[in-house]
Amino acid sequence: MVIYPAIDIRGGKCVRLRKGDFAQETVFSENPADMAKKWQAQGGQFLHLVDLDGARAGHSENLETVRAILAAVDFPVELGGGIRSRENIVEVLAMGVRRVILGSVAVRDPELVRRACAKYGDRIVVGIDAKDGVVAVDGWGVSGDVEVIPLAKKMKEAGVGTIIYTDISRDGTLAGVNVEATARLAHESGVKIVASGGVKSVDDIRALKAHEADGIEGVIVGKSIYMGTLDLGEALAAAAGEA
Repeated sequence: MVIYPAIDIRGGKCVRLRKGDFAQETVFSENPADMAKKWQAQGGQFLHLVDLDGARAGHSENLETVRAILAAVDFPVELGGGIRSRENIVEVLAMGVRRVILGSVAVRDPELVRRACAKYGDRIVVGIDAKDGVVAVDGWGVSGDVEVIPLAKKMKEAGVGTIIYTDISRDGTLAGVNVEATARLAHESGVKIVASGGVKSVDDIRALKAHEADGIEGVIVGKSIYMGTLDLGEALAAAAGEA
């Protein structure tokens, strides 16, 4: 199981939101590239980046910051947040980003997802962000009027191999990951799932690891490693079944 340390970018800074609320923002670093180097030094396997401004705007807004991060580290990076066109996908992949995360466009333009998967294979992943089983779009501000599992199955048919599933109600709360919903999604959709939202401690990592056979591929860790309720090294050990 892979551990993905997260860096959310807003206005060129490394921030964390509570439940996706832009009014509940905490700035953790003025220099996201330095934070990326920190997570790499601690053993991070794959860096998860979210362009929060892009999620609202509908196109990438913090690419200069992303370029600085790519220049600072040499472990793989994935990027999501407002990437909703073929041109934006091409631009981001050309920069050296390993995987592009498509979110709102999975609801609104599944054909774009299908074409992207056909061309780029596993470099395309889909982010499904949901509250009470209903998908949210446009930076989590709007209901997508579709349920999580049917959308995941549709994305599998489109060629998607990995989905990042975020429980919005838990994101940034340190309330514990929604293991049950994540495992159910993995089992019923047949798609590899990366869990996100609410991770607090190594117990969450162990709980997800127990469902690895269901298809839980990894977990994104954000606020927990910034606030110190989870040690990244301990999380990596638990994900490897060593702790």
